[in-house]
Amino acid sequence: MSLIVTGLTKRYGETAVFANVSLEVAPGEFVAIVGESGVGKSTLLNCMAGLDDWSEGTVALDGVDLGGLGDDARALWRRQHVGFVFQAFHVLPHLDVAQNVALPLMLLNLHDDARVAAMLDAVGLGGLGARLPQQLSGGQLQRVAIARSLIHRPTLLLADEPTGNLDPTTAARVMDVLVSQVRAHGTSVVLVTHSEAAAARADRVLHLTADGIRA
Repeated sequence: MSLIVTGLTKRYGETAVFANVSLEVAPGEFVAIVGESGVGKSTLLNCMAGLDDWSEGTVALDGVDLGGLGDDARALWRRQHVGFVFQAFHVLPHLDVAQNVALPLMLLNLHDDARVAAMLDAVGLGGLGARLPQQLSGGQLQRVAIARSLIHRPTLLLADEPTGNLDPTTAARVMDVLVSQVRAHGTSVVLVTHSEAAAARADRVLHLTADGIRA
């Protein structure tokens, strides 16, 4: 199954943030969405996750129409099927690295220390599970975020400017980890970014404007 967005429009009052956005992301496909600041890339990502409501259109993942779910059902659906990576990392400072990575499993009442350790090894953070976030570099923190986003084996990974706070060399290394891990897990990815280098790693690049989306 796939992510299917059809005729999606988001308005604030009479003003359209974006309009008539339609796209399909196949299982295991990596799609990058680029566009000027203020065109609604992050808002579109939030709609795909069911974090934000939209004015018209539909969003469906694996046959589930998000528009038909209430807030609680959407939250449960996200826990099970969606991973997130953000520009600002969003790790919890009072939890160690392993605990941060394990959070999605804990929310699903799953406990698997071996899976957490294997994921830390996979993203190049083996042996660092007991460290606190303030003891890590920016690139290491983003790898923690990638590990956390994939630990529960989601169908869909949504990434919002994941290299925006990183220097070019570190950004390239983080993208290497992201690409290798989503390929290994067969996860579909939607990345929104200003970075041409990050977008170039995708299978397909789409351009978002106020009037819609195009290749």
